[in-house]
Amino acid sequence: MASNQKSIHGTKFPFHVQEMERQMNLEPQEKEFDYSKRSQWLRAAVLGANDGLVSTASLMMGVGAVKQDIKAMILTGFAGLVAGACSMAIGEFVSVYSQLDIEVAQMNREKRSDVSIEMTKEEGQDGENEESLPNPVQAAAASALAFSLGAIVPLLAASFIKEYKVRIGVVVAAVTLALVVFGWLGAVLGRAPLVRSAARVLIGGWLAMAITFGLTKLIGARGI
Repeated sequence: MASNQKSIHGTKFPFHVQEMERQMNLEPQEKEFDYSKRSQWLRAAVLGANDGLVSTASLMMGVGAVKQDIKAMILTGFAGLVAGACSMAIGEFVSVYSQLDIEVAQMNREKRSDVSIEMTKEEGQDGENEESLPNPVQAAAASALAFSLGAIVPLLAASFIKEYKVRIGVVVAAVTLALVVFGWLGAVLGRAPLVRSAARVLIGGWLAMAITFGLTKLIGARGI
């Protein structure tokens, strides 16, 4: 085995090349990006947009099942956009704020229990912990914005088409394309299987629209 020798005060010590390589491999390497850290804003953004798309499109399809008037369909979609965005923002704010309270309380308990840490080390860790804390306002704003962006898709698709059957078909086509894009985007950002993720989002959106359209059509046909 090839080896080098290192002299210290005239005394030679064998120093194997393989041992040196092994020690170098044990040195801290750059950590790979933790994709789980994206979970908070990924949920608020991609899933919020998907919720806005599916819920608004389903509302518009439900109204379109009993009324062919374009004005009624657009007003329903717009009302769904505003109500849904407000609901998502409030729900996200309350949820993330509750999570923030829990994490702050846990940090305070850890500070009281671990009194042996040096002051400088505590300050560094405090800064890192504060950066990692969830932001309720940011999460609420991202959720409302994402919901609105998703809801705009069926609204724009139906806005300029007066023919009833064509309008319904265009809305379904636009929503289908958007569902595939949202499913693909969520899979890419979260490093999940692309086909499975896109298919799951697409089938779920189709089911929501079909059930809403069918039930509303049934109730409208019975004159309730």
